[in-house]
Amino acid sequence: MMKTGNTTYKAAFRIALATGFLLLLPLLAMQFTNEVVWDLADFIVAGVLLFGTGLTYKLAARKARKTGNTAYKSAVGLALAAAFILIWVNGAVGIIGSENNDANLMYGGALAIGIIGAIIVRFQPHGMARAMFATALAQMLVPVIALIIWPPQVISWGAAGVFGVFVLNAFFVMLWVGSALLFRNAARNNLPRKYQSIRKIKL
Repeated sequence: MMKTGNTTYKAAFRIALATGFLLLLPLLAMQFTNEVVWDLADFIVAGVLLFGTGLTYKLAARKARKTGNTAYKSAVGLALAAAFILIWVNGAVGIIGSENNDANLMYGGALAIGIIGAIIVRFQPHGMARAMFATALAQMLVPVIALIIWPPQVISWGAAGVFGVFVLNAFFVMLWVGSALLFRNAARNNLPRKYQSIRKIKL
C-alpha cells in the first residue's frame, strides 16, 4: 500500500513538473511577441487542464497495465485528448464565432454528459462506451441547436462560417466515437476467457 502511494505521488510530481515546463512556453513567448497575451487566469486554467489530463491518463494507464487491457488505456487517452482540445479551442477562440459567444456554452453540456456518464458507470469499459457515444451525439447536436436558436443572421459564426463549424464539430464527434469503439473493444477483452471462447465460436 505504501509503495503504491509513493508511486502515485511520484507520478503526480512528474506531471506537475511537465505542466510547469509547458506553461513556460507561453510565458517565454510573451517576452518576444505581442501575439501571445496571457493573464493569471489563463495560466491557472491551462495548468489545471494539463495537470488534470496528465494525472487522469496516468491513473488509467496504471489500471490498464494491471489488467493487460491496452484498449482501455487508448480509449481514455483519446477521450482526454478530445476533452482537452475542445476546452482549449472553445476557451481560446471559440468554435461558434468568438469565445464570448453564448452558443459555445452548450459544448460544456456535451462534456458534462460524458463526465456524469463515466461516474454513473464507474468507469467500466462497457458503460464508458455508451457514455462516449452519448457525448458524440451531444457534440453533434450542438451546432444544429445553435443554428435553430441563433441563425447566421442573428450571430456571427466566425470566419469559417456555418459549414466550417460543422466540419470542426465533426472532428470532435469522430474523436468521441473512436474512444467509444476502443472502450467497447476493452469491454470485450475484459470478458472471462470461457466467454471469449464462446464469442469466438459464434463469430
